[in-house]
Amino acid sequence: MSDREVFDRPAFREPALVEPYLPARALAGVRTRRIVAFFFDLIFVSILCFTLFVALAFLTFGFSLIILPPLFPVVAFFYNGLTVSGHGMATPGMRAMDLEMRLTDGSGVPFLNAAVHAVLFYVSTMFLPVFLVSLFSANKRCLHDMVAGVIVTRRSM
Repeated sequence: MSDREVFDRPAFREPALVEPYLPARALAGVRTRRIVAFFFDLIFVSILCFTLFVALAFLTFGFSLIILPPLFPVVAFFYNGLTVSGHGMATPGMRAMDLEMRLTDGSGVPFLNAAVHAVLFYVSTMFLPVFLVSLFSANKRCLHDMVAGVIVTRRSM
C-alpha cells in the first residue's frame, strides 16, 4: 500500500470536521509521538532563538535587544510553517518520531496552513483541556488540527 493510497479513499475527501477513515496502523502511537516531537522541536526552536538572539545582539552592538523579545513566536511561526510545508511534511521532531502532517484530502500542507496550525497549537497550550478533544476524536486529531484542516499520521504506513 502506498503512502498516498490511504488518502485516495472517497471518505477521506470530506470536510475537515468530518473524521476521515484511516487504518489503525497509520494512527498507532500518534498522541505519544506528538508529545515527544513537541519537546524535541521546543528544544530546537529554543536553541535557534538563543543563537539568533546572541548573534543579533552582537552584530547590532546591543541595539536590537529592544525589538528581540518577541523572537520566539516569530521563529516558531516560520520554523513550523517552513518545515511542515516542505518536502518532509514534518518538523525535525516529527520526523524523528516517524510522523507527518497532511491536509485532510491527503495533499501536502501549504505554508499558511502549517503556520496557522502552529499558532493555534501554541494558543492551545494556554488552555490544556482543549487537548482532551484528541481522546474523543476517532483519528486522534486535536482541536487545532480540525480547525487548520490537517491530520497527523505515522510516516511509515
